[in-house]
Amino acid sequence: MFAKWLRESNVAAGLFTVLRLWLGYNWMHAGWGKLTGDGFDATGYLKNAIANPVKGPDGNMVYGWYVSFLENFALPNIDLFNFIVPVGEFLVGLGLILGCLTTAAMFFGLLMNFSFFLAGTVSHNPTDIFFGFLILFAGYNAGRYGLDHWVIPFIRKTIFRQSAEKPDKIS
Repeated sequence: MFAKWLRESNVAAGLFTVLRLWLGYNWMHAGWGKLTGDGFDATGYLKNAIANPVKGPDGNMVYGWYVSFLENFALPNIDLFNFIVPVGEFLVGLGLILGCLTTAAMFFGLLMNFSFFLAGTVSHNPTDIFFGFLILFAGYNAGRYGLDHWVIPFIRKTIFRQSAEKPDKIS
């Protein structure tokens, strides 16, 4: 019953609009600050996450696989991460504010929230993750009062209809 309300109610759509605007502003503001500041560099953050990994009550590393990812992939490709983090934050914020491809924007926002969380940054991530999952679960209804009102039906009518009409060719 609650799930149906989240996904179909006009009241829920209105509440999600306010939530989207708030989260979107926070994401966009974080990304814009990194894009226009003195130059964003995640090197120090990644080195600190590697040197001080999240540890359990027994003192052992909890997310060794993630630390390995940071050490062996993220740090050697720091230029890529210095680009995708601020641009990604900005685009997540833009998508949420405009209500355009809302569920996709929120999915990538959650991906970044979990990445920060796995690296040991708590901050506002638990709150963002909670609200992000609500938006993701609401699906189309979260962007109903935004550009998704026009974008999603257009995508369904053009892209998905065309691929469904084309028969698979068997060679």
